[in-house]
Amino acid sequence: MHRTPHSSPYSRVMPVLGLMAALLLLGLTPAPRAAAAPAADPVRVMPLGDSITGSPGCWRAVLWNRLVDSGHKDIDFVGTLPPQGCGQAHDGDNEGHGGELVTNVADRDLLPGRLAATRPDIVVMHFGTNDVWSNIAPDRILAAYTELVAQMRASNPDMRILVAQLIPMNPSSCAACAQRVADFNATIPGWARATGTDRSPVTVVDQWTGFSTATDTYDGVHPNASGDDKIAARWFPALAAALDAGVPQDPGDPGDPGEDPAACTARFRAVSSWQGGYQGEVTVTNTSASAVSGWTATVLPADGARLTQLWNGSLTTAADGTATVRNAPWNGALAPGASATFGFVASVPATAGAPAATVTCTGKAPAG
Repeated sequence: MHRTPHSSPYSRVMPVLGLMAALLLLGLTPAPRAAAAPAADPVRVMPLGDSITGSPGCWRAVLWNRLVDSGHKDIDFVGTLPPQGCGQAHDGDNEGHGGELVTNVADRDLLPGRLAATRPDIVVMHFGTNDVWSNIAPDRILAAYTELVAQMRASNPDMRILVAQLIPMNPSSCAACAQRVADFNATIPGWARATGTDRSPVTVVDQWTGFSTATDTYDGVHPNASGDDKIAARWFPALAAALDAGVPQDPGDPGDPGEDPAACTARFRAVSSWQGGYQGEVTVTNTSASAVSGWTATVLPADGARLTQLWNGSLTTAADGTATVRNAPWNGALAPGASATFGFVASVPATAGAPAATVTCTGKAPAG
């Protein structure tokens, strides 16, 4: 019977050994395979608050999908609570506990364990509605905010914190709640200025202006679909700016020169208004301890307004009206404490209220 000859294992190995020997004689060695670059960890974002954030908290779904659609792929919403529906795909993990008071969370030290379990880089906080409803004094609520911020920084010294001025509240069982929210919101910007640091900035996001309890909630407190869209639209520019700044790198890793974020603030002012439009200006201030070589501001006009002209900067406008403004060649470099101002004209619908806009900014440190 004819057999197919089989080659010896040694006959297959010997040519390989011969090749290696030849390489060694020539002083050559096979090049090692290049190691694959490790994938960057996603930026971890904790939505923190009560039922307005948690259940169902569908503004989180709207915000998540808007971030992804705008190119922010490496994000991870985190929290010890699971998703609660909303009818659209999104990362639904959150820290929105229905009925919670921020003062109770601070008094009972509930946040450190939640932070340890989720390790966020950014906290998006709309918290205090139940405290206001319970007629707790603004100073005590702000003291709870301060305690939570300290706990966030103990968890992550580079924590970036976005704090909402609360959406309006007008439940049938609390006639005084509407004014209480307005009074409390008025205290938040001053608290944030005193609490923010260069390393761990606190950014105020105005969720109150332009939000209607009649049309944007289903019960005078909790947002409906229209309210979800408005809340997401207000969070988006501030959170996108924080994501664009990137997660602070490990000590000893210098990153890309000239691209490190530097702290800055942006302030909106209405200069004049007329039927169908207004003129506004935004002042960008370098609040860090070092110079910045450039800045980028986002402007989200209220009530459907659109920027139509701009000076002292370059303008890019998204489909929803969010404007991104980058410095002009002559006003990007800012010493510590220095400011630059750009102006614009906006068109507004006939039903719009007084001119208002949510503004945020990021700065770029000079190469060195």
